[in-house]
Amino acid sequence: MLDPRLLYTLNPAVWESLGGQRPVMLHLLDGYIDAGSVIHTTGRYLLDQCEHEVLVEFDHDQLHDYRSRRPQMVFDTNHWVSLTDYALVLYKLTDAAGMPFLLLTGPEPDTQWNRASAAILGIAERLDVSRLISVGGVPMAVPHTRPTLVTAHATDPSLVSGNPMWIDRVQLPGSFSHVLEFRAGEAGLVGQGFVAHVPHYLAQTSFPQAVAAVLERISETTGLTFDLAELQERIAANLASIASETADDSEFPQLVAALEEQYDQLAASGASHVPTADEIGAAVEQFLAEQDPPDFRR
Repeated sequence: MLDPRLLYTLNPAVWESLGGQRPVMLHLLDGYIDAGSVIHTTGRYLLDQCEHEVLVEFDHDQLHDYRSRRPQMVFDTNHWVSLTDYALVLYKLTDAAGMPFLLLTGPEPDTQWNRASAAILGIAERLDVSRLISVGGVPMAVPHTRPTLVTAHATDPSLVSGNPMWIDRVQLPGSFSHVLEFRAGEAGLVGQGFVAHVPHYLAQTSFPQAVAAVLERISETTGLTFDLAELQERIAANLASIASETADDSEFPQLVAALEEQYDQLAASGASHVPTADEIGAAVEQFLAEQDPPDFRR
């Protein structure tokens, strides 16, 4: 393997400022299943809400397949006026209480996954990162009118508790973040993830309720403090929009009522629905097939 450190350049001053901090590292990469746009919206929201500086920039030309995911360009009359390029960047952010943490954001690498994960884990080890955390969203048969459920996973199973749904052993196509968590576990680092259950009928739209749910779980786990006021405004607007857009749909209230009944019965009984491997695989395959090309703008 080529030296992983040649994949990136770092800002020495920002690096030095993290000495002794043991920051959390969030890795929120576009390109895999992202029902409700949970990954992309969470990353964008944190950059909008938190002060941030570039810590590390990766040489994405080595990691990206441009013919598979082509950059968007705008042509106006007789010339090109803009190019939306790709960037994989590790930021230092500061939460609402002044605590630093790290955010890796951008498109997941198309190539050199082992080398890229070695580069990121090398950074994590040198900065004494306390844990690596990912988030995600999966389409599920749940109503938008109930609290968003979140399933957790971790390199150390003792860190996982209170999952609303237990999934038996299953084989799925992996993402770079999944590989990174797995490699973190092999290296003795703590890796965790929080996956929000997004109503299947809203999987292709932004679902801010799920973003709030995963941020709350991150906050509970790490002690980081996030200002969710703007996100709560988005949630209220989202609920109003759903009500407006479905006002003339006579079948929609019945669908939601059935999902609410199922949700409430499971909550009351404490029972867990166990989807089969075929059901999970089919849901993933269908969602991937229905996705529009993602927007990787920073």
